[in-house]
Amino acid sequence: MLLSVGAIALGREFMSIESPDNKKMPVLFLGHGNPMNAIQENKFTQSLNQLGENLPRPKAILMISAHWETNGVFVTGMERPKTIHDFGGFPKELFEVQYPAPGAPEIAKNVSNEIEKPNIKIDINKWGLDHGTWSVLKHIFPNADVPVFQLSLDRTKPMEFHFEMGKKLKFLREQGVMIMGSGNIVHNLKEVNWKPDAKAYDWAIEFDKWVKNKIDNKNYEPLFKEALNSQAGKLSIPTLEHYLPLLYTLGASDESDELTYDYEGIDMSSMSMRCLRFGA
Repeated sequence: MLLSVGAIALGREFMSIESPDNKKMPVLFLGHGNPMNAIQENKFTQSLNQLGENLPRPKAILMISAHWETNGVFVTGMERPKTIHDFGGFPKELFEVQYPAPGAPEIAKNVSNEIEKPNIKIDINKWGLDHGTWSVLKHIFPNADVPVFQLSLDRTKPMEFHFEMGKKLKFLREQGVMIMGSGNIVHNLKEVNWKPDAKAYDWAIEFDKWVKNKIDNKNYEPLFKEALNSQAGKLSIPTLEHYLPLLYTLGASDESDELTYDYEGIDMSSMSMRCLRFGA
């Protein structure tokens, strides 16, 4: 296979961000759920704490969050991304949370240069780290000392586009960058049940199990071609944004990756908290 001069130059640039042991980084999907998880201690947040203790330390994290939708594709390229409180109606304590992780502007530039289609634009002042990012990273890397940058979801594109974008981003794993998707496989806010003992809806359980089965068998195509074919799928994905980060994770995975489910369960009747990881 022939490499272009640009690709060779890019490879040299990336040599400086390789992980210390040259180990391929895992790729994760995190069901982030209720923003209050950022400041609560429960079984879910405890699982995130445990996950952080088991993960290798990356040079940087690329987060694909459900909460940054754009026309076109953008990547954050600021030195110090701000903490965005993109929600309303929650306690003051949640709005006071800050996650002052540094950005990764040089890696963001390399991503933009490496991927020619689509054209990835660099955002240096509009976005930052939204709650899909910091509400989970606060538990996984509580010291906020790992550089973090975000990739936006192009709302104009079909599901398959997002799966293919995951494939294009996969090279980052070899360069010390941990790719994470943050959303929810089942996410229907209109059907949320706020009772503490709320039981999961049958359709939420059905769709979550259907997705798990496809992932277990590495049969990913139905997940972007057939997800909305069933009534359970339509109820579980009333809008795409929380489902799409999963497709990036799947696209960035390898056939040889070991699959681990770090957490599973349905919260508030209509929200799958399933978290999964490919690689050690």
